[in-house]
Amino acid sequence: MARLKPFVDGVWLATQPITIVGMKLTVSMAVLDLVDDELLIFSPIGHSPELEREVSRLGRVTHLYSPNLFHHLWLGEWSSAFPLAKVHAPVDLPRKRPDLRIDRLVSDSSEPEPAFAGVLDEVTINGFRLQETVLTHWPARTLIVADLVHNVGRPPGAWTGFYTRVMGFHDRVALSRMIRWTAFSDRQSAKESMDRVLELDFDRLVVGHGEPLESGGKQAIREAYAWLTGT
Repeated sequence: MARLKPFVDGVWLATQPITIVGMKLTVSMAVLDLVDDELLIFSPIGHSPELEREVSRLGRVTHLYSPNLFHHLWLGEWSSAFPLAKVHAPVDLPRKRPDLRIDRLVSDSSEPEPAFAGVLDEVTINGFRLQETVLTHWPARTLIVADLVHNVGRPPGAWTGFYTRVMGFHDRVALSRMIRWTAFSDRQSAKESMDRVLELDFDRLVVGHGEPLESGGKQAIREAYAWLTGT
């Protein structure tokens, strides 16, 4: 059963197993402290009454955030649990998930969310078919991503080890080559977005698949995207 664990002041994480193209990996959600005891759940994992109670002890869930077109599987469960929470999602998710209630469509041209002022930065990665938006939690100096990079370490299993090695993200912070090859429709726009990310003030890094980094997050992102940014 997934349990909520503190990562740094204002950021908590919960992780569960997941299978992706036959690989046995993990997927994580982040709970972020906003202001006045308000909370945002980023990339929700499977809902359980126990996990809901753990989150509710921290404050009031007022925002649910689907960061890209893949990390939405359990969004409906949490939306049902917190019907008053505002649901944020990529612009094309309504077509993929017409069953979901979505209150705010997120893109580079979206109006800023007032509740995030002074706490969170949003950067949508333009030219990225996953339509991912990453968040920076200012007080914790933490960048929170879904599939922008992975940090799966050395996962067990012959197929998982083989795939992660071939795709270039075994035991390192990196983007799967499959995503790199297929998911960027406009590299110049993506480069400009990544330049914006690297201008933000963060040191820690939370990823959707794998272990978070308590320091060195900006350098890890810079190295993972050197092929795009030229840095």
